[in-house]
Amino acid sequence: MASGEEDGTVDEKETNNKKRRTKGAIATAWLAFYNIAMTAGWLVLAVSMIRYYLQRGTHKGLYKTIARTLKFFQTFALLEVGHCAIGIVRTSVIVTGVQVCSRIFMVWFITNSIRQIQNEESVILFVVVWTITEITRYSFYTFNLLHHLPYFIKWARYNMFIVMYPLGVIGELLTIHAALPYVRRSGMFSLRLPNKYNVSFDYYYFLIIVMLSYIPLFPQLYFHMLRQRRRVLHGEVIVEKDE
Repeated sequence: MASGEEDGTVDEKETNNKKRRTKGAIATAWLAFYNIAMTAGWLVLAVSMIRYYLQRGTHKGLYKTIARTLKFFQTFALLEVGHCAIGIVRTSVIVTGVQVCSRIFMVWFITNSIRQIQNEESVILFVVVWTITEITRYSFYTFNLLHHLPYFIKWARYNMFIVMYPLGVIGELLTIHAALPYVRRSGMFSLRLPNKYNVSFDYYYFLIIVMLSYIPLFPQLYFHMLRQRRRVLHGEVIVEKDE
């Protein structure tokens, strides 16, 4: 009887291991497909921007030509929050959610909604920074999943952000600042009293709060990346304190 029970236990463990391996293989295949698709999408965006500038010699009108591609791939990145939530990617749901949603907010509720600012140089600045960053990031994830990671991609992933991250933040803040006068004049996305909901919301002041939120959030995310850089490139053991 004991032998039969042990055999049953062994069979059950083998079955569970097979299921885990199958789920792991499916998750890896999906993540590889996702990252390849996102790399390709941002590469298309980069080529479109370069081609436009070479043909026109100006950044004016560029955003309009890339808007559809930018909105699609940046919105598609919401899947990354789902990846974290179901556990196939070991990253904080909150950190990923903040990063993805802040970009979607910039695309849909700032640049797409306020056409008067689409030719601002700050818009091109953050779009160029995002494009370079995402091509590097998704390439890194793709090659890492395929267990064939070239050192230059690893180096780019953990070094380029030192410059790109602040530049992107500057571009985003300048774009929001440029949008403020138009938001104030138009009253867009605002809800005035009296109304049937008895609720007031001023989008103008909301954007100011968003700009101020960069003060505590940016250093946290930036130093988190610096800690990762030390761990990955220099092999330092980083001890995180429990909060």
